[in-house]
Amino acid sequence: MIEESHQVEDGDQAAIDALVEDQDDEHNDAWAVEFDVYGHRDAVQRAYEEYVADEGTRLIDNVENFEPDA
Repeated sequence: MIEESHQVEDGDQAAIDALVEDQDDEHNDAWAVEFDVYGHRDAVQRAYEEYVADEGTRLIDNVENFEPDA
């Protein structure tokens, strides 16, 4: 499930780590990934293709409610 979307400078791993640092706890497995794309929808599509499609599950986008192409 995508809860937030942020734009960071290319390769800024410290910024990415800071975004998930306070969210990762015993109840949530927070993670972030960087994609070199032009917008949120492109990133959601890439996340679906690279992390979800092969599992046969859905990717829920709570930011823009974008439904990736299967």
